[in-house]
Amino acid sequence: MTITAPAADARILGLAHYAARGVLEHILARHGVTFPQQVALRAAVTADAPQTPHDLITQIHGSLKADPADIRAAVDELLAGQLLTVDGAHLRPTEAGRELLAAVAADTAPVTARVWGGIPAEDLAAAGRVLALVTERANAELAALTA
Repeated sequence: MTITAPAADARILGLAHYAARGVLEHILARHGVTFPQQVALRAAVTADAPQTPHDLITQIHGSLKADPADIRAAVDELLAGQLLTVDGAHLRPTEAGRELLAAVAADTAPVTARVWGGIPAEDLAAAGRVLALVTERANAELAALTA
């Protein structure tokens, strides 16, 4: 018996996103961090150069499309938890912030391997191309709606 996979659409994309995010949020909760906090901390850690709070919030807003006030609250929580620190006009991740991200990565690695393992590389490449195009088009639509 052959099972036909459904065509990719907004519903399928949303179901995959929320399933994966649910797993991540469960792991993040064990570490006492929220999804927006993790996104902000990761952005600060992986930045090529230290960012101002405004730059970091703008970057995260571009990714999550979340309310900038909510993103600012997540950044403030990271500062209060000493996972980020203020250095002049810039934010820098602390050693504790880097260690937290490493611990989360270690906890998510086996789950990620189970979820993504065994998917043929050509399928992942095709999905990546489609998702990149959907993201580009949706960002353009959102920009038109908010202009």
